[in-house]
Amino acid sequence: MPRNIEVPMLRSITKTSCRNYTSLSPLATDLNITKNGKVLQAVGSGLRSSRTGYTVTVFGAAGCIGRYTAAKLAKHGTTTVVPYRDDMKKRFLKVSGDLGVVNFVEFDSRNIKSIQDSVAHSDVVINCIGADYNTKNFSMADVNIGIAERIARLTKEAGVPRFIHLSSYNADPNSDSVFYATKGIGEQAVREAYGSDITIVRPSPVFGREDNLLNYLGPKTKMWSPNRNAKKVRPVYALDVAEALQKMVYDDSTAGQTYELYGTEYSYAEIREMIHNITHHDGYILSLPYTNADYYAPLQLLKLVAWAKQFLYWKTTNPDQIQRHLIDQKVDPTAKTFADLGIKPTELPDVLFSLVKQWRHPLIALQGPDSGTSAKQAAKLRQIEHFS
Repeated sequence: MPRNIEVPMLRSITKTSCRNYTSLSPLATDLNITKNGKVLQAVGSGLRSSRTGYTVTVFGAAGCIGRYTAAKLAKHGTTTVVPYRDDMKKRFLKVSGDLGVVNFVEFDSRNIKSIQDSVAHSDVVINCIGADYNTKNFSMADVNIGIAERIARLTKEAGVPRFIHLSSYNADPNSDSVFYATKGIGEQAVREAYGSDITIVRPSPVFGREDNLLNYLGPKTKMWSPNRNAKKVRPVYALDVAEALQKMVYDDSTAGQTYELYGTEYSYAEIREMIHNITHHDGYILSLPYTNADYYAPLQLLKLVAWAKQFLYWKTTNPDQIQRHLIDQKVDPTAKTFADLGIKPTELPDVLFSLVKQWRHPLIALQGPDSGTSAKQAAKLRQIEHFS
């Protein structure tokens, strides 16, 4: 016999599953007006199939910060344009948003037409392109100054009302570091090209899955530096920077402002010690164990070794990276911070375990994160596992 099945009303299902749906949208209202007078209407509650009405171009969306920024924008239905060079480095962004939300445009930084096509229909353009080392095709000056200025100028010519430029902490045209100097000159160049309404963002060293901080300091059991890793920085979580950029997209009051995004201060040596307390990644020389250590070496010698490493076909240490070891992070007291955006930055120790656990030996991992098992003890465990 057929059974009588009671089907709940659609209203009750919606109320239960989307109880807090109003908090899912990044927008304060459904109707928004851009700085050039364009009216944008948001549709939906902020879930995957919603639309914010905004169109945003994210240059450098394959990078550590750009990928999370593009994903956050697409998640709520912002039409996201992703200029790309390599098919394999952009494909993972396709699933960040609903069908038709993430759109790819083939891009060449020296091809003016490709940049114009990328920004033609945008309400906001975010430039996350940057380089902290030279390649055979592009120098740091080419990327941090030339490409940044070109994108800013063409964005202005296209009539895009908002431009957000990702710079760097310690950006200073007079810095001893080529990276910091080119970032400082780049800020001046984009301001001249776009105008005073530009938003400048200076993030601290970023920690995350694809960062250049933990992946640089973490895997090494011993590390040579000109100051025993005494460099002091204020690392910031990649997801927090992406959240800040998303807020700037929808808030026109951030136009014309400079933001410095930073967290708690640590030295490189302190960060390495925190990582070692999780990984217990000790090394061996002639069967003699040594613990995590930071050694001193003359600056010019380290630069010479780094210069030679540049001829390898994969990215390694470069001379300017060695120079940056001697420059502590400085905070601009006049710049706005996370607090002005209503964001509480994530502390490094709160997420460090999930970011560095892959460097632990499997036998150490079996003992748990707080076991205190060392590499020497892991060697004993390895013998026990082998002969038992």
